[in-house]
Amino acid sequence: MPDTRYLLLAVAVSAAVTWALRALPFAVLASLRASRTVQYLGARMPAGVMVILFVYCLRDLPLTQSRAALAALAVTVGLHLWRRNALLSILGGTVVSVALASSLFAG
Repeated sequence: MPDTRYLLLAVAVSAAVTWALRALPFAVLASLRASRTVQYLGARMPAGVMVILFVYCLRDLPLTQSRAALAALAVTVGLHLWRRNALLSILGGTVVSVALASSLFAG
């Protein structure tokens, strides 16, 4: 059985490493906020990520299901452009997607 001091030291070292790894991003974040590259990525990445997710979700779908996904996408984009509310547009697009998917598989 390991010595109690050894176990306490192991727990203390693990806690210190965990704390340091969690604090490091916040320490580095202040200097990154002023970076032009980070500002550019912050402005462009959300749209790029959404396009990648959309393509990834549609890549293996049959054409009939792709049309349903495109309809849900149109509803999502339309709601977002109309109301500028992310929750409403995501919820509306999800409802349309689920309704169309269940109607396609019901028959």
